[in-house]
Amino acid sequence: MSLRRKLLLVALAMLALPWAGWQFVRQMEVLLRQGQEQTLIASGKALTRSLAAINAELPPPGDAVYVHDLDSPLQIDGYADDWLGLRAYSQNLGPSQDAQKLKLTLAEDAAWLYLLVEVRDTTRRRADARDVAVAQADRIELGLDRGGAERRYLIASAAPGSFDALARGADGAGLPITLSGEWQEDAAGYRVELRLPHAQRPERLSLHLFDAGGSGDVTLDRLPLLAYSAPLAGELAQFAPEATRARLLSSEGWLLAESGVLDAPAAASPAQEPSAIARWSYRWLIAPALQGSAALAERKPRIDAPELWQALSGVPATSWRAGSGQGDVVLVAALPLQLRGETRGALVLEQVNTALPLLTDAALQRLALISVAALLLAGGVLFVFATWLSVRIRRLRDGAERALAADGRIQGRVPLTDTRDELGDLARSFQQLLDAVGAYTDYLRTLASKLSHELHTPLAIVKSSLDNLEHHPISSDARAYVLRARDGVDRLTSIVRAMSESSRMERAIASADGEDFDLAEVVRGCADAYRPLVAPRRIDCEVPAQPVPMHGAPELIAQALDKLVDNARSFTPEHGWIRIALEAGADGIVLRVANQGPELPLAMQGRLFDSLVSLREGASRGEAPHLGLGLYVVRLVAERHGGNAAAHNLAGGEGVEFSLRLRGMPREAAAARRGAG
Repeated sequence: MSLRRKLLLVALAMLALPWAGWQFVRQMEVLLRQGQEQTLIASGKALTRSLAAINAELPPPGDAVYVHDLDSPLQIDGYADDWLGLRAYSQNLGPSQDAQKLKLTLAEDAAWLYLLVEVRDTTRRRADARDVAVAQADRIELGLDRGGAERRYLIASAAPGSFDALARGADGAGLPITLSGEWQEDAAGYRVELRLPHAQRPERLSLHLFDAGGSGDVTLDRLPLLAYSAPLAGELAQFAPEATRARLLSSEGWLLAESGVLDAPAAASPAQEPSAIARWSYRWLIAPALQGSAALAERKPRIDAPELWQALSGVPATSWRAGSGQGDVVLVAALPLQLRGETRGALVLEQVNTALPLLTDAALQRLALISVAALLLAGGVLFVFATWLSVRIRRLRDGAERALAADGRIQGRVPLTDTRDELGDLARSFQQLLDAVGAYTDYLRTLASKLSHELHTPLAIVKSSLDNLEHHPISSDARAYVLRARDGVDRLTSIVRAMSESSRMERAIASADGEDFDLAEVVRGCADAYRPLVAPRRIDCEVPAQPVPMHGAPELIAQALDKLVDNARSFTPEHGWIRIALEAGADGIVLRVANQGPELPLAMQGRLFDSLVSLREGASRGEAPHLGLGLYVVRLVAERHGGNAAAHNLAGGEGVEFSLRLRGMPREAAAARRGAG
């Protein structure tokens, strides 16, 4: 992976910026919510104090019986078909272990107060209210209180159908003397349905259920009647905050008064309405979980919600839920309604809020713009920096490659050595390394001439000493050692002579003058001279029939060809072949010498033309030593003629091929030397 891509990946760390901004917006959302919750709770507390100050008709503490409002009158037939919409709100009365034994439902319209009593009893004993056996039969005793007056009624029937409830007690002014109703039965029990004029509506109700089968009696004593109060709703609307729905509930969750409508406030302009993106982002990215109870959303006679029960326990509760409109949220605050230390009910306030999505949308837009701008700026700066750094690194690489020639000579200096950063330190380290390599290369290049110069005098002394020693009488054993010493001196002399010749050859190559000649004729003549020398090996010569003009030193090229053929002869088997080829091309003239024999080691292919490098085994006694200078001279000849030398293995493993690419010696340099002479 390139450096620029790596830095761009590092730039992805800038994504922490929008993440941090998102966390900040979420925290601000929480703070805004908490502020609105506290504000609504404060408004609710002020409303409860205001209701207590004007002596509003607050619900009484304890249990009560709720009276539902009716839009149309009910038919009294005992079958309870008209009560289907209200039976879900029937009050289960009686002990907690047998709460389903007695169900009571009350409803009223403008003319009548209706009462439905449902009793679960599978073992019944029947008797009319006027029968003396009614004391041992299933019966209901209903008590009505109004204005301090009380009247009780005995309800019993010997068979399903109509009945007349007899009043007991004379103190019952304003209450009906007789109650007429219907008694119906089924397999589960029986139902009692009756009505009384609304003008005689009682304030409290008592109920005593007698079960002749012995499964348990139920007694309810003087339970107040609760109903939705329009005057209380008016008082509630007078003090409730604007754009807020306020509901007053009893200690059992019955709705007693309500004011306000749960609608979203109208936006001042279409631009102030939350966009679809704002609603989505607010709902799924910003807003905490909406865990408010859905039971508070609808208008029901009785509400069952955790917020209400927490408020009735004396602790204010708040929650948030989704509104009816897209993106709307509803804030709910439930507060206990306390009077003289008693919890008389609860006040529930609800507000629809669209300001939070709008504020969040604006904050998210600003956050997105800032984040995108920051990411683009950081990515652009890192990309430019990575590009600049990559250019400098490539420049350093190219300079380091150009500074060191193929033969180990230093051709220039590494760039960026003057800079004061880490790349400058690296460039200076490269330059120091190249200087050391150049110095060592120069030392190796001049080592042969230095050694030949230094060894010439000691060898002359040793040789003269051996000559003098031969004129003295010595034993036969000592003479064998003298012969060995003379042989070693001769070998050392040959080595020194070869190194001296190599040094002279380098100087001769550097100072050789160029001339125009036919290279094909030179190669053809050399090949003819090599055939008797390499016999029984075969030499094949592939030279163009037409002349191949060249400007250079023919004697140097002949010497280079001599060394290549001598090298090929050393590795070619006795009946092998050596091939000499000459080709002229657009990029110079190529002289090739191939031979049958072993392949070149891979590790040595790039070093064959260096000084003092040889693949031949050590020379045996009487043979000239091989110092690895022949191919070095070949390379110098090729470079003197503007080309290079190379070697590679032949395809199929047949042998090795050496090639010289020659472009000719520069004419200007030759003319300048002749003028100087």
